[in-house]
Amino acid sequence: MPNEIVMPRLGWTMEVGTVVEWLKTNGDPVEAGDHIFSVESDKAITEVEALDSGVLYIPEATPIGVEVPVGAPLGFILDPGEPPPAYTFGSTAAPQPQDLGSPVDDDIPTDPAPVGASNGSHNGVMPVSPRARRVAAELGVDLDTVVGTGKGGRIREQDVRAAAATLPPPAPEPRATPSVRKLAEEIGVDLRTVPSSRPSGRITRADLNRGVPATSMAEGVSAPIGPIRRSIRDRMSETARTVAPVTLTTEADATDLWNVREQLKRDLLRTPAPGLRPPSITDLLVRISALALVDQPEMNVRLDGDAMTQYDAAHIGIAVDTERGLLAPVLRDADRKSIHDIAAESAELIEKTRDGSIGGDRLKGSTFTVSNLGMFEIDAFTPIINLPEAAILGVGRIVPKPVVIDVEEETIAIRRMLYLSLTFDHRVVDGAPAARFLQRIKGMIEQPLVALTR
Repeated sequence: MPNEIVMPRLGWTMEVGTVVEWLKTNGDPVEAGDHIFSVESDKAITEVEALDSGVLYIPEATPIGVEVPVGAPLGFILDPGEPPPAYTFGSTAAPQPQDLGSPVDDDIPTDPAPVGASNGSHNGVMPVSPRARRVAAELGVDLDTVVGTGKGGRIREQDVRAAAATLPPPAPEPRATPSVRKLAEEIGVDLRTVPSSRPSGRITRADLNRGVPATSMAEGVSAPIGPIRRSIRDRMSETARTVAPVTLTTEADATDLWNVREQLKRDLLRTPAPGLRPPSITDLLVRISALALVDQPEMNVRLDGDAMTQYDAAHIGIAVDTERGLLAPVLRDADRKSIHDIAAESAELIEKTRDGSIGGDRLKGSTFTVSNLGMFEIDAFTPIINLPEAAILGVGRIVPKPVVIDVEEETIAIRRMLYLSLTFDHRVVDGAPAARFLQRIKGMIEQPLVALTR
């Protein structure tokens, strides 16, 4: 009797999922516990295990890159020699075995396809690991040209890097001012195709206008949004409908925080330790925020309907920019972890979030979120609350500025200043407690050893 492979429910609210890729090819032997395909939900990309052992059968019409309802059959695991069922994806009839007179070998190959024959593709889609796909995008490698050496011809990261090593060196970057580059990006023009009128080779706005007719504006392309973007859309809409947001801003002197981070980096360079990495500014702010939440538990709350839950431990969401959209993996019990533990765990969470291997359980349960846009040279912004949390901290860049140190002595010094923006839900928290909370965070930024030695 064929054992069905169905679209799993990866979360209580999940209704549909998208098959990203099959990790094994049609006819491969499968053991219970093997990862056989990956699914993108509204949270992350998850590899799904086989529940039975046998031979994998994937009907030809099984879609890849298309949303499928939870519980819909995607494929089957057969006993050796068992004929595949006559099933087409989307049909409502129960799958029936094919005519026993038809040999299994005609429909299901018993041996994996040789590596390189078709890159182990199924339905025109190559099996590619999420990390390999990300590295290919970073290095500009066309996956159609890569020969996979993984099981069933699956393309792995090392295959992509090997292919990248054979690519010709990239053409020199065209010389142009930032404003010209921005204009070229807006109208969809590759600057490498625009001749320069200057002896220096720099492309001017006039060169761009001369070489581009008015009708060459890039055409818009419509495409359905993916599950993660749809989840972001729905959550942002819910926030706009239900939250009473207030944003408080302040400027903190982050000079000592910066110096502490530099000292920690130097210490690790002198005496490297396995598993340890220098903490980032975000790591330090996660630690500081966690301690502030424990000190002011009225901020460490979640509002679910009419129930408001206050937590003893601080579970901090870290906003991460990914190719699929904004996600916030959760660093649990951050108040009980050292700065080195936070640095190591946050690095792992961020890497897994970006390459799509993060588990859905690591993307929920936060009580507070930290969003840092300082690396994009943003001074300040208004962060949007990550429901059902009550508040979120927005972090800008650290900028050296002249600051008055002593008014009476008229002393001015260069200090590293940092803008903080705290958005809180006024349905849950009043203004004064939120202000005290932000003041406490500012105080620990300006005296970071307090946060690191607790």
